[in-house]
This record gives sequence, structure tokens and C-alpha cells, in this order.
Amino acid sequence: MNIVRSILLLPLLALTITSCTGGRMTLHPAERIVFLGDSITELGVKPDGYVTLIRETITARHPDFALEVFGAGVSGNKVPDLQQRLARDVISRKPRIVVIYIGINDVWHWALKNLKGTSKQDFEAGLREIIARIQYSGSDVILCTPSVIGEKHDGTNPQDQMLEEYAGISRSVALALGVRLCDLRKAFRSYLLLNNKENKSQGILTRDGVHLNDEGNKFVAQELLKFFE
Repeated sequence: MNIVRSILLLPLLALTITSCTGGRMTLHPAERIVFLGDSITELGVKPDGYVTLIRETITARHPDFALEVFGAGVSGNKVPDLQQRLARDVISRKPRIVVIYIGINDVWHWALKNLKGTSKQDFEAGLREIIARIQYSGSDVILCTPSVIGEKHDGTNPQDQMLEEYAGISRSVALALGVRLCDLRKAFRSYLLLNNKENKSQGILTRDGVHLNDEGNKFVAQELLKFFE
């Protein structure tokens, strides 16, 4: 990662809200990291995406390690979709670390025409199965809570209450299964309270209330990088 790109991440450091639960991970040569999720992760592999920023940062820290970083995001995916493609897209790669960033569509699709979200029961059961299978394969897990569906900081985004409930499920599952938690929901809310003075529904960390803009990608990268040495 060049010095200019590194500096771009630094201004967020002082503003980043602590959202990490679990210790840091020590990386070793030839290890693989897989980012599993929906369109946010699919877009995260683009040049300014959060997956790319993380890959560049850890590669710069460990230039001789030959670390491999994969994005396994598919637009529109929900927890049941991850269950179906877990073996093909994640376990087959034999990663050391799997970062799961899921939950937006499980909630958002309840409000979209001709689509259907995921029930709380299926969301929890699915997360538990995904994590258990990853752990059984020998990989470590970082679970992210779903971030935002709308960026208003005063609780008036239409699906705020439901999204908080699903984030709560993710927190409980992480605690129960002993995996690291990146509480993006908490981090986004804290950041927006400080930085969205006009209470806008989008344009602060997202371009449409859901998908990350450049600042959002930097923010998510900064949060997740806290887990790496």
C-alpha cells in the first residue's frame, strides 16, 4: 500500500468508535482470508473497496508473507444464501480467517416489493450453522453486525428497530459461539451521531443508505483492521 493510501485511512482513526470484541490475530505466511457477504462485500473488492484496503494494508505490513485475500460477496445475498454456497466459496479455499458481513438484506428485503427477508429464527439458526461449519473446518471467524439501512442518527430510518434486533442476534451468536465480533452497527451509529449533523438519510458513509461510499469503505476497513496485528 502506498503512503498516500495509508494516510487516507489515518484521519478516521481518531473518530473510529471501539466496536471490536475479541483479541487481535497474528498472521503467518501463506495464510488466506475470505470476506463473505452480500453486495457490500462484492463491491468491497473494487479498487477503493474495504476488502481491497484491508488487503493492501496487511500486505504492506507483511510484504514477505504472500497472504491471500478473497472476496466472496454476492449481491442480494442473505444468511440462507451463505449457507448454500459456504462449502464452494469459503471452506474449499481453506482460509485461516473468515470475515462474515451479512444481515442487511435479511432485514431490508422485508420492505422491498417482490422480495422477502429472513425470519429472526432462520437468521439466528443460519448464522450458527455457518459459523459452526467454518470452525469445524479449522478457520477463525470475525462476525460483523449489519450496519445501516438509512443514515439518519435519530432512529427515524424506517427499519432501524428491526435492524437493531437483527444486530442483537449477531451479537448474541458471536458471544455464544466464542467468535470475534465487529459491531459495525454500533460503530456506524456512533460515527453518524457525530458526523451527520443534518440528519441525512445517505451520503455520509453510504451512497444510497446501504452501500458504502469511499468514506464508508475506509471506515469499515479501519474497524476490521483492529483485529489484525
